[in-house]
Amino acid sequence: MTLKELQSTVDAWIASHGVRYFNEMTNVVLLMEEVGEFSRLIARTHGEQSFKAGTEPDNISAAIADELADILFVLTCLSNQLGLDMEQAMRLNLEKKSQRDFQRHHNNPRIQE
Repeated sequence: MTLKELQSTVDAWIASHGVRYFNEMTNVVLLMEEVGEFSRLIARTHGEQSFKAGTEPDNISAAIADELADILFVLTCLSNQLGLDMEQAMRLNLEKKSQRDFQRHHNNPRIQE
């Protein structure tokens, strides 16, 4: 699925299931909530925290993927509300990164193995 298709699919889902978009401020708060849920899983699977007894998901990879999908959903809602073409935005962003960071990471001793 392309980003354009994703934006169109989310827009159709909102129209048929969601009634309307939440306002932008509500969606930003929901985005922070979803990022927090994702962060909690990462802190417990890749960080130093542990799950409380009985709270570890049966399938951690699926749980993390689901949280990332929630984040992407809310980002897509915001993109649609703001009239943004995320395919074009990502193309421009990658071009910017490619020019700016052409050798930056290759020359970073902190990430060399």
